[in-house]
Amino acid sequence: MKAVRLMEVGAPLEVHDVPRPEPNEDQVLVKVSGCGVCHTDIGFWKDGVPTRKGLPLTLGHEVSGVVVETGSRWEALRDREVIVPAVMPCGECDLCRGGRGNICRAQLMPGNDMDGGFAEYLVTPGRGLCVVEDRSGYDLHELSVIADAVTTPYQAIHRSGLQSGDLAIVVGVGGVGTYCVQIAAALGAHVVAIDVDQANLDAVEAHGAGLTINSAETDFKALRKQVRGQAKEWGVPEHSWKIFECSGHAGGQETAYGLLTFASTLLVVGFTLDKVPLRLSNAMAFDATIQGTWGCKPELYPDALRMITEGKITLKPFIETHPMSEAPRLLQGVADHEFRKRVILTPDWSA
Repeated sequence: MKAVRLMEVGAPLEVHDVPRPEPNEDQVLVKVSGCGVCHTDIGFWKDGVPTRKGLPLTLGHEVSGVVVETGSRWEALRDREVIVPAVMPCGECDLCRGGRGNICRAQLMPGNDMDGGFAEYLVTPGRGLCVVEDRSGYDLHELSVIADAVTTPYQAIHRSGLQSGDLAIVVGVGGVGTYCVQIAAALGAHVVAIDVDQANLDAVEAHGAGLTINSAETDFKALRKQVRGQAKEWGVPEHSWKIFECSGHAGGQETAYGLLTFASTLLVVGFTLDKVPLRLSNAMAFDATIQGTWGCKPELYPDALRMITEGKITLKPFIETHPMSEAPRLLQGVADHEFRKRVILTPDWSA
């Protein structure tokens, strides 16, 4: 089979012929329908973020496909359409039993702990796969982005305790933040979207953002005043705001932290290697909560999928599909910020 392999950090990605993997009794073989390209993939490739499995490695952790072979434990999954979670916990450790399976220390992440989805086939544990019962007008490959871009903010919102009528502030409305906006709005929250890219803001304005602010054109004091004024206009109290940092940039993190207020909650969703100077005493003075959130527990996937199939959030305006054979060029384009939409790769070698 064909796979897009990372042979050395920073080296050009290449398409290689590799043996088709065989599942053991606890695994399944998935024929990949689509695999989304995430900036985490770029981090592994170009930025020196270490993978837990040594190189060479097939990247890609946003995977949807069809189960074509199974080990003895998972025969019921044969021929089922599935989404492969980007974080697959063991289900047996203390963290898993305590409801924190997303940070299970024995977890497996495609394209990190094991070969990922930039390939024709993927071997994965059978545990935790999200079976797609209803696609509701979507092609299976389009649902691949649920595995990270949708479920990561879904877990963040779930953790925050966001309720209808709350104020949700989303900082960074790119590949992940756009779905954070949609999910928050679908739950009945008033949503403020903040970004440095006006095109991103224009896109989410039509999909749930009640107020958009271009932070590249607004100094922070004016930005904070604008948020407070809009909250007052909406009848939202000046406390208990839910803030979601999805930008993965130092500037976005500074903005999100600066918006803390009394009893507010800040969820750190985006990732950056940059360091940010913060006055942590603000969290004490505001009695605020700051929490990281890694991936998403597999048990939350069906609810996130349901929000899409029921039309509460939409994928199609924010994704575009390309052949996987062109992955080396396309990933360079993603690294160079040439694409506004989430790129989904579909295997085309056998076509």
